[in-house]
Amino acid sequence: MGVFVFLPLVLPLSAWPVARLAETRLHPRTATRLLTAVAVVMAGCSTLCLALLMVVGTAQLPGNPLPDGWSDPEVRAAVPHDEVAGRAAIPALAVVAAACARTLWRHRRVTRRARRALTGVPGATVAVLPDGTPYAYALPGGRGHSRSRGRIVVSTALLAGLAPAERRALFAHERAHLSARHHRHLLAAHLAARANPFLRPLRTAVVYTAERWADEEAARAVGDRRTVARAIGKAALLSPRTPVPTVAALAATGPVPRRVAALLAPAPTARTWPSAFTSVGLAAWGAAAGALVSAMSSANSAVTLFLILHAATPL
Repeated sequence: MGVFVFLPLVLPLSAWPVARLAETRLHPRTATRLLTAVAVVMAGCSTLCLALLMVVGTAQLPGNPLPDGWSDPEVRAAVPHDEVAGRAAIPALAVVAAACARTLWRHRRVTRRARRALTGVPGATVAVLPDGTPYAYALPGGRGHSRSRGRIVVSTALLAGLAPAERRALFAHERAHLSARHHRHLLAAHLAARANPFLRPLRTAVVYTAERWADEEAARAVGDRRTVARAIGKAALLSPRTPVPTVAALAATGPVPRRVAALLAPAPTARTWPSAFTSVGLAAWGAAAGALVSAMSSANSAVTLFLILHAATPL
């Protein structure tokens, strides 16, 4: 394995250029899918890297439950500085597991609370709550849930501050979140950032591009980009600075001025993949290459370690 086992830990840095370029140059739908996939692959590879380092580096510690053959010099030679790397991997892997578990627990807790709060509220797809606090969010449905497609939750205070056309834009925006299942992209990006802090720029970019994706779908449904821009601006001005503790609070709604400016500009071109002869195309191919190299490095390290440990394990 050698030093290549450490590559998945630092290769997420190669995806930073595409995070910024994808926000402004790619279609939001393409950017969201690309950045989410790259973040998940790189997070999985870095977590596997930590596990490999822990196995090799801790095999020779007293009292470990691993086979004695795993502490042979041939096994420890597979990783540079095996003692330091292995011992450091233990708390790092524990922190990753705890952070991801906390994110999943919070997601499930907030979702369940929101669903219980809507029990008995009329409306199969839209729930209007008599509340003086302006807010709106898309609550995804769950397995076996009577409303598996999810519901749009909006307060009367927010509806009162919007014109009829702006209300239609608001509902179209939230419906886009539900139909495209943006909560899955956001949750995956959050878990990836918990697994490797170098992936935080990708998480921030996914939050923004998911909102832009919903903005563009709302503009297409309403047929007026300026109406959607006004609805977003008014909703941001009316909403409290502290987000309501719902599923939407797992991530911010993205920089509103940038979203409004993008809606006032021409609609982005829907391209499945950018050309490699452009700056954004070069960055996208670079991010994909970084994810591929990370996956290949992790797979190579895992296979090599398996063969070494298999040879060192007595029958």
